[in-house]
Amino acid sequence: METGTIPIDDLGGGLDLYRTLESGQSYLWQRGDGEMYTDTPAPDAWYATVVDGEVIRVRTRDGRLEWESTADAGSTVRRLLRLEDDLEAIAAAGPDDPLLREAYEAHPGMRLVRDPPFGCLISFICSAQMRVGRIHTMVTALAREYGSPIAFDGATYHAFPTPDQLATATEAELRDLGLGYRAPYVVRTAEMVADGNAHPADARDLEYEAAREFLTQFVGVGDKVADCVLLFSLGFDEAVPLDTWIKSAIEEYYPECDRGSYAETSRALRGRLGGEYAGYAQTYVFHHLRTGT
Repeated sequence: METGTIPIDDLGGGLDLYRTLESGQSYLWQRGDGEMYTDTPAPDAWYATVVDGEVIRVRTRDGRLEWESTADAGSTVRRLLRLEDDLEAIAAAGPDDPLLREAYEAHPGMRLVRDPPFGCLISFICSAQMRVGRIHTMVTALAREYGSPIAFDGATYHAFPTPDQLATATEAELRDLGLGYRAPYVVRTAEMVADGNAHPADARDLEYEAAREFLTQFVGVGDKVADCVLLFSLGFDEAVPLDTWIKSAIEEYYPECDRGSYAETSRALRGRLGGEYAGYAQTYVFHHLRTGT
């Protein structure tokens, strides 16, 4: 077992692991007590995921981020949790906006994640009209049924399935796992990636709006899902997914940003929330409104 620690005081703006991993950005982690996405924080809980065949566990305790892994995972942990981001500088660079300021002050230490592209894409295809807890249940079921099992420290973890593994699933099987009408979308998108027709990571080198358009070629992916993948996997910090909570925020706080179409409204809201880090601002506003705290 490889282990390591990172002092939280060394991270610009700190780290709140619970808010980072249970704020609706990622569904590829498991909490050790099995209570993830139940709105019940567990300050010392381990969170686990599998990346490139290696199990990674993280927790915060006594002012440190601790990690354990089947490999030397220090750099991977930093990448997944975006520990190089200076949260204080990002907040300071944003607009002087009452709702945004309230959200930043209420949720210190919440970072954006950088999930693996394929797992992120499938997670948000599953997200349509679903609560965060239900999305996590579906993604967990996909890993359990189709992902590779990996033994680590007396427990068995499941990697999220590769495109080839998930492409073997049938629509009927996925419906039995609770995916409902999303089942054919997941199968067909997995087949597209497995067959080499396209990969979500290919969007990384495009300009933002071209990258969003590129991702909509996958079955079940519209503009909002594409924006989620760009923001939570591919490093497009300007992406602003327009989900139900953000549309409510536009109606109540930013009505001048409603331009009648997704593209134009998104462009206006990006400008209103500061442009370069608008996605950070969106994530804080989303979490603040969703949790009511």
